Amino acid sequence: MILVTRLVPYSAMALWPFILVKKKEMRHDAVLINHERIHHRQQLEMGIVLFYLVYLINYLFNLVKYRAHYRAYREIIFEREAYAMEADMEYLKRRRFFQFVKF
Repeated sequence: MILVTRLVPYSAMALWPFILVKKKEMRHDAVLINHERIHHRQQLEMGIVLFYLVYLINYLFNLVKYRAHYRAYREIIFEREAYAMEADMEYLKRRRFFQFVKF
């Protein structure tokens, strides 16, 4: 389910079972929605709480390592998979379990 809310700090956010988008027109951005659906799959595989815990720890580690927010964010293992595969609309059909570890 896609919800529109200005409370989202970024363009979109996957918060199982919702995809939150900042603007109404973003609901139709196939690449953006696919990116967030990849995060949904990751959340289901790990469990929602564990996913966010690993996400946060990975971000903080990256922040210390790279000393830059954007680079730390882009290097999060989950984001690496989502960005690499977001334009492939068939990806989730063939994606293997825990595929993010390859990124």
